[in-house]
Amino acid sequence: MDIEALKRQAAARALEWVRPGMRLGLGTGSTAKHFVDLVGEKVRDGLDVICVPTSEATRAQAQALGIPLTTLDETPELDFTVDGADEIEPGLEVIKGGGGAHLREKIVAQASKRLVVIADESKWVPVLGRFPLPIEVVPFGLKATQNEIEKAFKACGVAGAMTLRKGKDGHVFVTDGGHWILDAAMGQIPDPKRLALALSPIPGVVEHGLFIGLVQAAILAGGNGIRVVERK
Repeated sequence: MDIEALKRQAAARALEWVRPGMRLGLGTGSTAKHFVDLVGEKVRDGLDVICVPTSEATRAQAQALGIPLTTLDETPELDFTVDGADEIEPGLEVIKGGGGAHLREKIVAQASKRLVVIADESKWVPVLGRFPLPIEVVPFGLKATQNEIEKAFKACGVAGAMTLRKGKDGHVFVTDGGHWILDAAMGQIPDPKRLALALSPIPGVVEHGLFIGLVQAAILAGGNGIRVVERK
């Protein structure tokens, strides 16, 4: 089956959990985009929801679809957020940030009673790390920050080359918050929680793509249909 069709199937299942009056977080990325499209269709049919987008791209998409929007300043507590994921392991720890929006995505996730990630089955892995870990950093003192990140890697028993992300135009990719992203190719992250705790205190690190303890359920679409995995 076409990969985009699988993504849309996962998005459609997540939409079944949306109820009138909900305060929704709208994720970013190719899979979350399908969910936003489907929410837009329901809004046109009369669904009453109000939404917080996790990126400027999602904001523009939602506005074009006529979806009512708010901010976390106006609505600091959300009922439900649906987002994509770059990797999901059996304990429902995930890597996000392939689209560069993981800082806002994590803020919105933290403000939500329930975070559900949607993906095609290929994103399900036994151990995180095949997908390079995005680490959002401030441009100032980049080399010093990289040195501290390497120390954190060593302390956690992992290693991997860090690449400064470039945009399609060949220039340094800049996040919605004005930061840069280092993509760390480690291959495997045997203890994601330990690594997350090691990276967060580094002054030059704004945020990383390890979402620890935030995901309540994953909806995975594959050739054999939809699989829903919920946190125990």
